Amino acid sequence: MDKLQDMQLFISIVDNRSLAGAAKEMSLSAATVTMRLKAIEERYGVKLLQRTTRHISLTDSGAEYYRQCQHILDQVVELENVLTHQSDEVSGIIKISAPKDVAKQILLPMLSEFCNRYPNITPQLNFHDHLFNVTEAGMDLIIRYGDLPDSSLISRRLAKNHRLLVASPSYLSKHATLQSPVELSEHRCLVMMRNNEALKHWYFRSTQQQHSITVEPAMLSDDGEVIRYWAVNGQGIALKSSLDVAHDLKVGNLVPVLADHKVNFNHLNLDSADLNLIYASRLHQPKRISLLIDFFVSAFEHREVL
Repeated sequence: MDKLQDMQLFISIVDNRSLAGAAKEMSLSAATVTMRLKAIEERYGVKLLQRTTRHISLTDSGAEYYRQCQHILDQVVELENVLTHQSDEVSGIIKISAPKDVAKQILLPMLSEFCNRYPNITPQLNFHDHLFNVTEAGMDLIIRYGDLPDSSLISRRLAKNHRLLVASPSYLSKHATLQSPVELSEHRCLVMMRNNEALKHWYFRSTQQQHSITVEPAMLSDDGEVIRYWAVNGQGIALKSSLDVAHDLKVGNLVPVLADHKVNFNHLNLDSADLNLIYASRLHQPKRISLLIDFFVSAFEHREVL
Protein backbone atom coordinates (compact mmCIF):
# COMPACT_ATOMS: atom_id res chain seq x y z
CA MET A 1 0.00 0.00 0.00
CA ASP A 2 1.23 3.49 -0.88
CA LYS A 3 2.82 5.11 2.19
CA LEU A 4 1.49 8.55 1.23
CA GLN A 5 -2.03 7.13 1.13
CA ASP A 6 -1.44 5.62 4.56
CA MET A 7 -0.36 9.04 5.83
CA GLN A 8 -3.50 10.63 4.42
CA LEU A 9 -5.60 7.92 6.04
CA PHE A 10 -3.94 8.40 9.44
CA ILE A 11 -4.42 12.18 9.30
CA SER A 12 -8.09 11.62 8.45
CA ILE A 13 -8.52 9.29 11.44
CA VAL A 14 -7.02 11.84 13.83
CA ASP A 15 -8.85 14.83 12.35
CA ASN A 16 -12.19 13.01 12.43
CA ARG A 17 -11.39 11.53 15.84
CA SER A 18 -12.75 8.18 14.69
CA LEU A 19 -12.06 5.37 12.27
CA ALA A 20 -15.66 5.54 11.05
CA GLY A 21 -15.29 9.23 10.23
CA ALA A 22 -12.13 8.55 8.26
CA ALA A 23 -13.83 5.71 6.41
CA LYS A 24 -16.68 7.99 5.37
CA GLU A 25 -14.35 10.84 4.34
CA MET A 26 -12.14 8.56 2.22
CA SER A 27 -14.96 6.38 0.83
CA LEU A 28 -13.60 3.22 2.42
CA SER A 29 -15.21 0.51 4.50
CA ALA A 30 -14.68 0.57 8.25
CA ALA A 31 -13.01 -2.84 8.00
CA THR A 32 -10.52 -1.53 5.44
CA VAL A 33 -9.57 1.43 7.63
CA THR A 34 -9.08 -0.84 10.64
CA MET A 35 -6.95 -3.25 8.59
CA ARG A 36 -4.78 -0.49 7.15
CA LEU A 37 -4.24 1.14 10.54
CA LYS A 38 -3.16 -2.21 11.95
CA ALA A 39 -0.77 -2.67 9.02
CA ILE A 40 0.81 0.77 9.62
CA GLU A 41 1.37 -0.03 13.31
CA GLU A 42 2.83 -3.45 12.45
CA ARG A 43 5.11 -1.92 9.82
CA TYR A 44 6.74 0.40 12.36
CA GLY A 45 6.32 -1.81 15.40
CA VAL A 46 4.65 0.89 17.52
CA LYS A 47 1.19 1.68 18.82
CA LEU A 48 -0.07 4.90 17.23
CA LEU A 49 -3.55 5.15 18.73
CA GLN A 50 -5.22 4.20 21.98
CA ARG A 51 -8.78 3.16 21.16
CA THR A 52 -11.92 2.60 23.16
CA THR A 53 -15.48 2.17 21.92
CA ARG A 54 -16.08 5.93 22.20
CA HIS A 55 -12.72 7.63 21.95
CA ILE A 56 -9.34 7.56 20.26
CA SER A 57 -6.20 9.30 21.46
CA LEU A 58 -2.68 9.58 20.13
CA THR A 59 0.25 7.84 21.74
CA ASP A 60 3.55 9.73 21.82
CA SER A 61 4.62 7.82 18.70
CA GLY A 62 1.26 8.55 17.09
CA ALA A 63 1.57 12.29 17.79
CA GLU A 64 5.01 12.35 16.16
CA TYR A 65 3.80 10.31 13.18
CA TYR A 66 0.83 12.67 12.77
CA ARG A 67 3.08 15.77 12.79
CA GLN A 68 5.50 14.25 10.29
CA CYS A 69 2.67 13.05 8.02
CA GLN A 70 1.29 16.61 7.86
CA HIS A 71 4.74 17.98 7.11
CA ILE A 72 5.55 15.43 4.40
CA LEU A 73 2.20 15.79 2.63
CA ASP A 74 2.51 19.58 2.72
CA GLN A 75 5.94 19.28 1.10
CA VAL A 76 4.53 17.00 -1.59
CA VAL A 77 1.85 19.58 -2.46
CA GLU A 78 4.40 22.39 -2.65
CA LEU A 79 6.72 20.25 -4.80
CA GLU A 80 3.87 19.50 -7.18
CA ASN A 81 3.14 23.21 -7.45
CA VAL A 82 6.75 23.91 -8.35
CA LEU A 83 6.88 21.12 -10.95
CA THR A 84 3.65 22.31 -12.55
CA HIS A 85 4.85 25.95 -12.56
CA GLN A 86 2.32 26.97 -9.94
CA SER A 87 4.81 28.01 -7.27
CA ASP A 88 3.07 31.37 -6.87
CA GLU A 89 -0.31 29.73 -6.26
CA VAL A 90 -0.76 28.82 -2.62
CA SER A 91 -3.68 26.57 -1.73
CA GLY A 92 -5.00 24.26 0.95
CA ILE A 93 -6.93 24.25 4.22
CA ILE A 94 -5.73 26.00 7.37
CA LYS A 95 -7.46 24.90 10.56
CA ILE A 96 -7.67 27.71 13.11
CA SER A 97 -9.01 27.61 16.66
CA ALA A 98 -9.91 30.85 18.46
CA PRO A 99 -12.18 32.12 21.24
CA LYS A 100 -15.53 33.06 19.74
CA ASP A 101 -15.65 36.62 21.06
CA VAL A 102 -12.31 37.81 19.71
CA ALA A 103 -12.76 35.75 16.53
CA LYS A 104 -16.06 37.39 15.59
CA GLN A 105 -15.00 40.91 16.50
CA ILE A 106 -11.42 40.98 15.22
CA LEU A 107 -10.38 37.87 13.28
CA LEU A 108 -13.25 37.65 10.79
CA PRO A 109 -12.39 40.93 8.99
CA MET A 110 -8.72 39.93 8.95
CA LEU A 111 -9.47 36.52 7.45
CA SER A 112 -11.65 38.12 4.78
CA GLU A 113 -8.76 40.35 3.73
CA PHE A 114 -6.37 37.38 3.75
CA CYS A 115 -8.72 35.33 1.55
CA ASN A 116 -8.96 38.21 -0.90
CA ARG A 117 -5.20 38.03 -1.28
CA TYR A 118 -5.02 34.23 -1.40
CA PRO A 119 -8.36 32.95 -2.76
CA ASN A 120 -7.14 29.34 -3.04
CA ILE A 121 -6.45 29.07 0.68
CA THR A 122 -9.40 27.78 2.69
CA PRO A 123 -9.52 28.84 6.35
CA GLN A 124 -11.49 26.59 8.69
CA LEU A 125 -12.32 28.66 11.76
CA ASN A 126 -13.28 26.71 14.87
CA PHE A 127 -14.68 28.50 17.90
CA HIS A 128 -13.20 27.26 21.19
CA ASP A 129 -12.86 29.02 24.52
CA HIS A 130 -11.25 26.04 26.23
CA LEU A 131 -7.69 24.71 26.09
CA PHE A 132 -6.84 21.36 24.56
CA ASN A 133 -4.04 19.25 23.14
CA VAL A 134 -2.95 20.98 19.93
CA THR A 135 -1.90 17.85 18.05
CA GLU A 136 -4.97 15.79 18.89
CA ALA A 137 -7.23 18.70 18.05
CA GLY A 138 -5.81 18.71 14.53
CA MET A 139 -5.41 22.49 14.45
CA ASP A 140 -2.75 24.31 12.45
CA LEU A 141 -3.02 27.57 14.39
CA ILE A 142 -4.48 28.27 17.81
CA ILE A 143 -5.26 31.74 19.13
CA ARG A 144 -5.52 31.97 22.91
CA TYR A 145 -5.40 34.40 25.77
CA GLY A 146 -2.50 33.73 28.11
CA ASP A 147 0.21 31.11 27.83
CA LEU A 148 0.02 27.40 27.17
CA PRO A 149 2.27 25.15 29.28
CA ASP A 150 3.43 22.98 26.35
CA SER A 151 7.03 24.03 25.69
CA SER A 152 7.12 22.17 22.35
CA LEU A 153 4.86 24.83 20.82
CA ILE A 154 5.78 28.18 19.34
CA SER A 155 3.92 31.18 20.75
CA ARG A 156 3.88 34.66 19.20
CA ARG A 157 2.13 37.56 20.86
CA LEU A 158 -0.52 39.18 18.68
CA ALA A 159 -1.75 41.86 21.07
CA LYS A 160 -1.31 43.12 24.59
CA ASN A 161 -4.29 42.40 26.76
CA HIS A 162 -5.41 42.47 30.36
CA ARG A 163 -8.51 41.27 32.14
CA LEU A 164 -10.95 43.48 33.99
CA LEU A 165 -14.32 43.42 35.66
CA VAL A 166 -17.13 45.06 33.69
CA ALA A 167 -20.84 45.66 34.06
CA SER A 168 -23.50 47.65 32.26
CA PRO A 169 -24.56 51.12 33.51
CA SER A 170 -28.09 49.77 33.99
CA TYR A 171 -26.87 47.03 36.31
CA LEU A 172 -24.65 49.36 38.33
CA SER A 173 -27.47 51.90 38.70
CA LYS A 174 -29.45 49.29 40.63
CA HIS A 175 -26.65 48.12 42.90
CA ALA A 176 -24.29 49.67 45.41
CA THR A 177 -20.88 50.76 44.10
CA LEU A 178 -18.15 48.21 44.81
CA GLN A 179 -15.33 49.43 47.01
CA SER A 180 -13.57 46.07 47.47
CA PRO A 181 -13.49 42.63 45.78
CA VAL A 182 -15.03 41.05 48.90
CA GLU A 183 -18.26 42.91 48.07
CA LEU A 184 -18.69 40.72 44.98
CA SER A 185 -20.56 38.31 47.24
CA GLU A 186 -23.41 40.82 47.14
CA HIS A 187 -23.51 40.92 43.32
CA ARG A 188 -24.53 38.74 40.39
CA CYS A 189 -21.36 37.31 38.87
CA LEU A 190 -21.27 36.00 35.30
CA VAL A 191 -18.84 33.10 35.32
CA MET A 192 -16.91 31.49 32.48
CA MET A 193 -16.52 27.72 32.27
CA ARG A 194 -13.46 25.91 30.94
CA ASN A 195 -13.18 22.15 30.53
CA ASN A 196 -16.50 21.79 32.40
CA GLU A 197 -15.18 23.70 35.40
CA ALA A 198 -16.43 27.08 36.55
CA LEU A 199 -13.71 29.74 36.69
CA LYS A 200 -15.11 31.15 39.90
CA HIS A 201 -11.81 31.83 41.64
CA TRP A 202 -10.93 35.42 40.78
CA TYR A 203 -7.51 36.73 41.79
CA PHE A 204 -6.92 40.39 42.58
CA ARG A 205 -3.93 42.65 43.13
CA SER A 206 -3.96 46.25 44.21
CA THR A 207 -1.20 48.51 45.51
CA GLN A 208 -1.89 47.24 49.00
CA GLN A 209 -2.36 43.49 48.66
CA GLN A 210 -3.06 40.41 46.57
CA HIS A 211 -5.90 38.06 47.37
CA SER A 212 -8.50 35.74 45.81
CA ILE A 213 -12.27 35.70 45.87
CA THR A 214 -14.49 32.70 45.18
CA VAL A 215 -17.61 34.14 43.59
CA GLU A 216 -21.05 32.56 43.50
CA PRO A 217 -22.07 32.22 39.83
CA ALA A 218 -25.38 33.81 38.89
CA MET A 219 -25.05 32.62 35.30
CA LEU A 220 -22.54 30.25 33.67
CA SER A 221 -21.34 29.65 30.10
CA ASP A 222 -18.36 28.13 28.30
CA ASP A 223 -18.72 30.80 25.61
CA GLY A 224 -17.06 34.18 26.19
CA GLU A 225 -19.40 35.88 23.75
CA VAL A 226 -22.36 34.79 25.86
CA ILE A 227 -20.76 36.17 29.02
CA ARG A 228 -20.27 39.53 27.27
CA TYR A 229 -23.86 39.51 26.00
CA TRP A 230 -25.20 38.94 29.49
CA ALA A 231 -23.03 41.72 30.90
CA VAL A 232 -24.14 44.22 28.23
CA ASN A 233 -27.76 43.31 28.97
CA GLY A 234 -27.47 44.09 32.66
CA GLN A 235 -27.31 40.57 34.04
CA GLY A 236 -24.30 41.11 36.29
CA ILE A 237 -20.54 41.59 36.57
CA ALA A 238 -18.19 39.75 34.21
CA LEU A 239 -14.46 39.11 34.17
CA LYS A 240 -13.48 39.76 30.56
CA SER A 241 -10.45 40.38 28.37
CA SER A 242 -9.94 44.03 27.44
CA LEU A 243 -9.84 43.14 23.72
CA ASP A 244 -13.27 41.53 23.94
CA VAL A 245 -14.95 44.55 25.55
CA ALA A 246 -12.95 47.42 24.01
CA HIS A 247 -15.83 48.51 21.75
CA ASP A 248 -18.42 48.17 24.51
CA LEU A 249 -16.31 50.32 26.83
CA LYS A 250 -15.83 52.91 24.09
CA VAL A 251 -19.54 53.32 23.35
CA GLY A 252 -20.63 53.00 26.97
CA ASN A 253 -22.34 49.62 26.85
CA LEU A 254 -20.04 48.52 29.66
CA VAL A 255 -17.99 50.31 32.31
CA PRO A 256 -15.06 49.05 34.41
CA VAL A 257 -15.61 47.82 37.94
CA LEU A 258 -12.85 47.96 40.59
CA ALA A 259 -10.58 49.56 38.01
CA ASP A 260 -7.78 50.07 40.56
CA HIS A 261 -7.31 46.28 40.84
CA LYS A 262 -5.60 43.86 38.48
CA VAL A 263 -7.67 40.72 38.12
CA ASN A 264 -7.31 37.36 36.38
CA PHE A 265 -8.27 33.70 36.50
CA ASN A 266 -4.57 32.81 36.88
CA HIS A 267 -3.19 33.27 40.38
CA LEU A 268 0.38 32.54 39.29
CA ASN A 269 0.58 35.49 36.92
CA LEU A 270 -2.02 38.21 37.01
CA ASP A 271 -0.42 39.77 33.92
CA SER A 272 -0.58 36.63 31.74
CA ALA A 273 -3.49 37.54 29.50
CA ASP A 274 -1.97 38.65 26.20
CA LEU A 275 -3.47 37.29 22.98
CA ASN A 276 -1.07 34.74 21.51
CA LEU A 277 -0.77 32.81 18.26
CA ILE A 278 0.28 29.22 18.96
CA TYR A 279 1.40 26.51 16.57
CA ALA A 280 3.42 23.32 16.53
CA SER A 281 7.16 23.63 16.14
CA ARG A 282 8.14 22.40 12.69
CA LEU A 283 11.42 22.66 10.82
CA HIS A 284 9.65 23.78 7.66
CA GLN A 285 6.26 25.45 7.97
CA PRO A 286 3.94 24.95 4.95
CA LYS A 287 3.86 28.16 2.93
CA ARG A 288 0.13 28.77 3.35
CA ILE A 289 0.46 28.59 7.14
CA SER A 290 3.55 30.77 7.32
CA LEU A 291 1.75 33.33 5.14
CA LEU A 292 -1.20 33.46 7.54
CA ILE A 293 1.07 33.66 10.58
CA ASP A 294 2.91 36.65 9.11
CA PHE A 295 -0.38 38.20 8.04
CA PHE A 296 -1.91 37.93 11.51
CA VAL A 297 1.17 39.38 13.17
CA SER A 298 1.27 42.32 10.75
CA ALA A 299 -2.50 42.90 10.92
CA PHE A 300 -2.45 43.12 14.70
CA GLU A 301 0.58 45.44 14.62
CA HIS A 302 -1.32 47.87 12.38
CA ARG A 303 -4.71 47.38 13.98
CA GLU A 304 -6.33 50.50 15.33
CA VAL A 305 -6.42 50.29 19.12
CA LEU A 306 -9.72 51.36 20.60
